Amino acid sequence: MRKVALVFLLAVLLPSLALAWLAARSLRDQQLVLERQQFMLSQGLADATAGKIAARLAELQGEFGSRVEALLGSRAPEAVAPVFDQEIVRAWPLAQVGFAVSLKGEVLAPSLVGSKEARQFRLENDKFLSNRESVEVYWNSPKGVVNLSQLNRGKALAGAFEQPALPGKSQTKNQLRNVLPQQQEFATQALVIDPPGSNEQQISKAVATEAEFRHVVGDAQEGSVARFLQDRLHLLFWYRSARDPNLVFGAQVHPARLLEELRPLVEDQAGAQPGWGLALLNESGKPDARWPAALNADWKRPFVATEIGDVLPHWEVGVYLLDPAASVRAAETLKLTLGLLIAILVVAIATGSWLIFADMRRQLRVAQQKTDFVSNVSHELKTPLTSIRMFSELLADGRITDDGKRRAYLQIISTETARLTRLINGVLDFARMDRGERKYRYESFDLAELVRETLDTLQPQLEGAGFQIEHALPPAPVMVNADRDAIAQVLLNVLSNAEKYSMDRKDIRVELEALQGAVELRVLDRGSGVPTGCEKRIFEQFYRGHDSLDSGVQGSGLGLTLARQIARAHGGDLTYNARDGGGSCFTLHLK
Repeated sequence: MRKVALVFLLAVLLPSLALAWLAARSLRDQQLVLERQQFMLSQGLADATAGKIAARLAELQGEFGSRVEALLGSRAPEAVAPVFDQEIVRAWPLAQVGFAVSLKGEVLAPSLVGSKEARQFRLENDKFLSNRESVEVYWNSPKGVVNLSQLNRGKALAGAFEQPALPGKSQTKNQLRNVLPQQQEFATQALVIDPPGSNEQQISKAVATEAEFRHVVGDAQEGSVARFLQDRLHLLFWYRSARDPNLVFGAQVHPARLLEELRPLVEDQAGAQPGWGLALLNESGKPDARWPAALNADWKRPFVATEIGDVLPHWEVGVYLLDPAASVRAAETLKLTLGLLIAILVVAIATGSWLIFADMRRQLRVAQQKTDFVSNVSHELKTPLTSIRMFSELLADGRITDDGKRRAYLQIISTETARLTRLINGVLDFARMDRGERKYRYESFDLAELVRETLDTLQPQLEGAGFQIEHALPPAPVMVNADRDAIAQVLLNVLSNAEKYSMDRKDIRVELEALQGAVELRVLDRGSGVPTGCEKRIFEQFYRGHDSLDSGVQGSGLGLTLARQIARAHGGDLTYNARDGGGSCFTLHLK
């Protein structure tokens, strides 16, 4: 039994408890897991929106080149250059000021005597466009090749190209981002987003480069240049026609009209996740477009943010949680739900383990009882067979001449034969009942008469063994509907039990009482009774309250089991109670 318990403990219970412990530990990480999921979803939204904006800017870049080619038409580029400012402003709504520059450094347009915007543009950009001054700019060239070594750094978005390092002329500068996403703190804690070093997340991916305009253009056909003047972003698109690569046509983009192009990409979020807000943050970290319209938040502390890139340096798409506490509540709810599930599983494992262990103990006990049963039955069969053989041989030899002794020997043979028959019939009946094969023939009969007949049959045997038999039977018939032989077997088994365990006080009393809609048949004795704690087990198969061959009590451990099974098959029961003054009281209940 100990080995079985140890195997069960090592193979089932300990692994189950270990899994439950690991599951319980994982509950502590549910907040982190939920934040991770939120981060991935919201980062996807920010990246997708930033990608749309970058794609739209690329379309505008291409659109500008098409407008330049349309303006050139069949004219020579050098003929269009002096008037390019007026023509591009009329032809392309996004153009605030147009310019034309030769790679030699000559600014052909706009004119210094033109509009107010044109004069301001010349004052701010003349030295840069004429290659007389290196200024801090952000630029990219979506098409063409730059004949300079490339600076090894990544871009935030596809389509943004590597920044060239200009030998002797340029110097790159890293700058901090205008916003600090909350996911940066989460990433540092989780150690799953970026390499160690929280400051790396605060460095902007848009890198400023000090360069002259000719170095920015290089061998590319088109591109964009962004620079900050008085903390305001100025975006320039430029394009070189294949008909005259030495002329560069460009336009300073009107910021308000550019925003009109980009705002729908932010505000059209019909399929976005509920509970999130979206904002397009400008170089100052202020929202130029938002969704939903009523969104209000700490703009420099988005949950996640994605930079647009060098076309719009330090512009970002930020995602905000409309209800930051919702994630905590969701995590707590998830933790509680998983905790309850784990608790239920642990209870189920413990209950199942206990049931399995209890069943194993029961099966081992039954196996042991079967072994004892075989020993007991072997002994029970051997005793009457020995008596029958011995007395039959004495009678067969003719050595017994006394008629009284012959009758006594014959009586012993008859008694032992009946005992042997009852034992074998009991085993056979139990086998049939265990397989569910026993059938009953129900009939109406007088139970009082059956009790009298049974007592009359057993009385000589019982009185011969020194028993005093008493009965209290009603004078009127007590009619029941049952199998007469089966009920007689119940009575015989109970009386046999009383006979075996009566010890020195050989007193048996049988009582029959008709109740309202039921009948009770009681067999009382003054024997040793049932040991404490065994009141229910005496009805188990093979169980004996005073077990072992050394007790001197005959039996197979099936008598009371068969009696109760017969009683319950008839819709009744057989119960045990201790008798006042010592002994046992077995009661047969029939309806």
